[in-house]
Amino acid sequence: MVFSVGVHQNVRILLVGERNVGKTSIVLSLVSEEFTEDVPAKAEEITIPGDVTPDKVPTFIVDYSAAEQTVEMLTMEVQRAHVVCVVYAVDDDESLRKVSTYWLPLLRDIPPSGSHRPVVLVGNKTDLVDYSTAEFVSNIMDAFPEVEMCVECSARTLKNISEMFYYAQKVALHPVPPLYIVDRQEVSMACHLQSCNMRSSLICDTDNDGLLNDVELNNFQQHCFDVQLQPNVLDEVKAIVRKNVSDGVANDAITLRGFLFLHCLYIQRGRNETTWRVLRKFGYMNSLEISKEYLRPFIRVPIGCTSELSHKGQQFLSTLFERYDKDKDGALSPAEVDNLFSTCPSPLWGPDVHRTVLTNSKGWITLQGFMSQWVLVTLLDLPRALEYLAYLGYPISETENQLSAIQVTREKKLDLAKKQSTRNVYQCHVIGPPGSGKSMFCRCLIGDNLEDIPLSELEGHPQCTVNAVQVYGQEKYLVLRDIDVRNISEPLQPSEVQCDVACLVYDVSSPKSFEYTARIYLKYFVDSKIPVLIVANKCDLEETRQDYILQPAAFCRQHKLPSPHPFTASGRIERDIYVKLSTMAAFP
Repeated sequence: MVFSVGVHQNVRILLVGERNVGKTSIVLSLVSEEFTEDVPAKAEEITIPGDVTPDKVPTFIVDYSAAEQTVEMLTMEVQRAHVVCVVYAVDDDESLRKVSTYWLPLLRDIPPSGSHRPVVLVGNKTDLVDYSTAEFVSNIMDAFPEVEMCVECSARTLKNISEMFYYAQKVALHPVPPLYIVDRQEVSMACHLQSCNMRSSLICDTDNDGLLNDVELNNFQQHCFDVQLQPNVLDEVKAIVRKNVSDGVANDAITLRGFLFLHCLYIQRGRNETTWRVLRKFGYMNSLEISKEYLRPFIRVPIGCTSELSHKGQQFLSTLFERYDKDKDGALSPAEVDNLFSTCPSPLWGPDVHRTVLTNSKGWITLQGFMSQWVLVTLLDLPRALEYLAYLGYPISETENQLSAIQVTREKKLDLAKKQSTRNVYQCHVIGPPGSGKSMFCRCLIGDNLEDIPLSELEGHPQCTVNAVQVYGQEKYLVLRDIDVRNISEPLQPSEVQCDVACLVYDVSSPKSFEYTARIYLKYFVDSKIPVLIVANKCDLEETRQDYILQPAAFCRQHKLPSPHPFTASGRIERDIYVKLSTMAAFP
């Protein structure tokens, strides 16, 4: 199984109550399926295998005996329990009174190990009376909301014995309190649950029309319950929604309000396990928070390896872009971005995305920019990429999760040994002295030039730019990282040196510019196997002699580097330099 979320791996049921109410008899009657006259003070812990329980979860039944156990031992057992059954005898008013005066207050004073510990009241010995304690118990349930259910049973006649344990298991696995609010005898869906169901509805609404048509409903049904709905069943469901919600059906499809009504109906009818199954299929825990395991499944990226989008991941994201590009203009407007990320805590990028990837003239991200942004996040912040894939509805099931959207590259040393990289994303570190134009060089990768960008955008924190390039007919992604070094005496960190290809920039019009570049090369790259390209930037200006022992061309010849590559950010941008950098990374 790829993931398991929200459900206890086992259920621990604890029985407590006054002496002689029949706790031990209940346990023994369940196990032996007959009443035992010779009853010990306490039953041994019982284990029920998962394959014989409705939810396929192993269940442990624990009996408490005041005669054999201390209050400290009771406290420990309560803390370990997923659900506590408080047993009273229906023919013993004192045992029933103690439920509200002693046992429930005691349980409240012991904090649960999880977010919630439900309580089931069990009225035993119904074979001895001809009346019910339901009315009295109803008052207790009003005063103690943690009491989720009351069951009357008889250990002697076996009446409701198996049902009692089924209900106890059910309230532990499918807790009621997070799902609804009881107000004036009416059941209404909790706000947090509404937002959870809205997310699942939005993910299933693949054509983004705000409705769930028959195909989308069946896809939802298949994902959550592994079955398809027959046409007559779909018609019946829509008829129920039409009858109860005035705007629940439109164009023969279910609206969001209709979808929420169906879940509220499940809860009202006591089928909260149906709602929980849906919630857990979309990653929600009992707290109605999405689990960390669902959002961030474990993946190991060894040292020297990197993370990239797989073909399946790229397909999912490109389809996602097309789905939300409602006007089909090839870019996502602010409103379209908001819609795309409506199932996420916040957008994946901010308003300055145009500094990093391709956008249109309005600063709206294009498909190429969208894919580039995801390439960057997958490379530099893989846990966040996995998290957002989950939020956005990447297919997650018992057999697959968002790790199928990711591929881990082989170690860099193998690429160097074979002198060929299998990577699709190349990291290029751009290093140069202040004023050399390295920040502008990075921006030119995404189509900007000197005339397009205000100087204020080149100031501040260095950043990355990403774009696709063609290397011998294959699409690769080049990530340019602007390395900020104010002074040659400031050491570069290993993370600032290690890359697929290094780009050392100097200003041809500044006589002291190349010395900085040469010293960086000699200090960090001369003995490394990282390919290096020296860029003679601002070549549209008059070239001046460099104040260094070797001129740039001679320096490159001496160190067997490619000749300095001329570049200017003024006018039409020549993209061949970015192809050259990518090719050097591909064949180190």
